[in-house]
Formats: sequence, C-alpha cells, structure tokens
Amino acid sequence: MTEPESSKSRTEGAYDVFLSFRGEDTRKKFTDHLYTALVQAGIHTFRDDNELPRGEEISDHLLKAIQESKISIVVFSKGYASSRWCLNELVEILECKNRKTGQIALPIFYDIDPSDVRKQTDSFSEAFDKHEERYKEKVKEWRKGL
Repeated sequence: MTEPESSKSRTEGAYDVFLSFRGEDTRKKFTDHLYTALVQAGIHTFRDDNELPRGEEISDHLLKAIQESKISIVVFSKGYASSRWCLNELVEILECKNRKTGQIALPIFYDIDPSDVRKQTDSFSEAFDKHEERYKEKVKEWRKGL
C-alpha cells in the first residue's frame, strides 16, 4: 500500500492546513463541517480540540503547527477578536506568511461582515476596547494583523 501523495512531501508533524477559529462561535457548526470535509479529502488538517485555560499563552505545540502548515484558514466570527488566543494565532499566521515561506492565509467570514474585521467595528471594536485595558501593546499588534 502506498502513502497518499499529500503525506509524502511533508515532514513528520507538518500540516497541509491549520484552522484558526473561535470555538465558542463555530466549533459545533461551520468549523466541524469544514474540518471533516478537509480530512475526508485527504488533507492533513490541524484543529485544536483542547480548550486553552484562560490566561495561558499560545503553546509551542500550536506555534509549531502554524509554522509547519502550508495553508492557514482563519474563520473570522463575531467573537473571534474577544479571544486573545485567536488573535495571537492570527499574528503568528501573518508572520509566517510574511516570511516568504510560501504559506497561504485564507480568511473565511462566518456570520460577520468582512468590513467589521477590516475596519475593526462592531464586535471587533468592543473586544479591542476590553483588551486595551490590560494588553495595550498586544492590541497594537493585533490591530495591525487585522
């Protein structure tokens, strides 16, 4: 039996696709369906199934998964910006994309207007106002990422 073509060219642990999403908003809806479709198509996909305890920083395992992925799909939803975890993932995804590694970043807008993300209005504005109180420097980095 031969290996699927998609797994021959990747190193151990590398992913074809990394999914970044706000679990509360999309896990049991859109993201589960997207993940299932990708896996059924033979695409090696990373989806974080473990909820990160509040206050924890992005893990080395997660950073490595982002860095070794060929494509990152960011599922923007109304609550995406309320998660520091999601915003930190986004910053790492964009850093990988900008390093000229060939990584592709694809945005998906789930139940949110793309202009709310781009202009940081509505739920994104509210989330950043809350973050601003505790994470002033990080907020600048997150805003730039969006």
